[in-house]
Amino acid sequence: MRMYDIILKKREGNELTTGEIEFFINGFTRGEIPDYQASALLMAIFFEKMNERETADLTMSMVNSGEILDLSGIHGIKVDKHSTGGVGDTTTLVLGPMVASLGIPVAKMSGRGLGHTGGTIDKLESIDGFNVDMDKEKFIRNVNEIKIVVGGQTGDLAPADKKLYALRDLTATVENTSLIASSIMSKKIASGADAIVLDIKLGEGAFMKSKEQALELAKAMVSIGKMVDKKVVAVISDMDQPLGLAVGNALEVKEAIETLNGRGPSDLIELCLTLGTQMVLLSGIVDDEEKARDLLIDSINSGKAFEKFKEFAVSQGGNLDSVLDTSKMHPAKYVIEVKSKEEGYVSKIHAEEVGLVAMKLGAGRITKESVIDLAVGVVLNKKRGDKVLNGETLAYIHANDVNLGDEMVDELLDCFVISDVYDKDIPLVYEIIK
Repeated sequence: MRMYDIILKKREGNELTTGEIEFFINGFTRGEIPDYQASALLMAIFFEKMNERETADLTMSMVNSGEILDLSGIHGIKVDKHSTGGVGDTTTLVLGPMVASLGIPVAKMSGRGLGHTGGTIDKLESIDGFNVDMDKEKFIRNVNEIKIVVGGQTGDLAPADKKLYALRDLTATVENTSLIASSIMSKKIASGADAIVLDIKLGEGAFMKSKEQALELAKAMVSIGKMVDKKVVAVISDMDQPLGLAVGNALEVKEAIETLNGRGPSDLIELCLTLGTQMVLLSGIVDDEEKARDLLIDSINSGKAFEKFKEFAVSQGGNLDSVLDTSKMHPAKYVIEVKSKEEGYVSKIHAEEVGLVAMKLGAGRITKESVIDLAVGVVLNKKRGDKVLNGETLAYIHANDVNLGDEMVDELLDCFVISDVYDKDIPLVYEIIK
């Protein structure tokens, strides 16, 4: 078997066999296939696409390129959730404890962020002492004992994906549905989950800018799940404005704690209930959507969800004081008001630009070597559809450098579009694909 023939076959629009895909992934992972041939095949796939069977084979070849976590020692159906990324996306911090408080095991591997805000691990490290590094025995023990753990991803999971993604990023072959779907699903499957709920973000602040793109990706990932015998549900949700109010690591953890106590922003609560309902249904403890949703609402109203969050934080070394009193959790030195210069309704908030403001303040990484400032970020005071008076506060900048904070005021102000009327109805959840 030769890479030349595989490249030519796909370039001509023909279907690759399982063996040909495995030959490519295995050879590339071992360094036997050079970057220039891998790049040529990626470009051929980009233009000629892959069918469902090819995409599933590519996914499983990447899964088998490294370690597959054996979580058979965890009792029950292990349910995971993955988001394609957005601005102010705090759902994991709320969902995990809510679902775990119902006795459903949540065994999650998460990564650090690169871009406008930190990843789930960066956010959790806002809790002093919180530690994601643990051996497999502790990982499994924590899930069995308290039903939730968040660990750091290792390089041994789907190493082919890491190599391929770096190449795709350099060769303008990122935006292909099969390549995106197989990249995400290979890591999720290798992480050992039995069932996966996918939150596909749609809008200006998301990777998927159109509903057609988001729907195509959702269907591709659900199809992969079916072909490899995994339960997968995809929820397409709005990211045309930041989710919730907080954008920044400690700020988002504080918002998650407020939400677990029933005081969170309405859009964050609603999305967590929607995603959580699908997780509960996949776990098999109930088979009715209304019952599943009611269980989650009760977990918040009864205090069980927040109790589980506290138990989870302590079990991974977190200091309970900062959880109980969030004012102690990395407060920024300066809080700067951003005031409206006009009157009307917020008709749009440029989500990606808000994220970039937070990154410039230090909440995200420009490069992998960048050091995150856990305290800084943005807290919105107005959301899409809200009425605004001239001089009223639109948002707050949390900064540790007052000059940098002042510099960001006009940039953040430009993220808000104020109009005379607001009549655009954008749904929070577009569609659920099963």
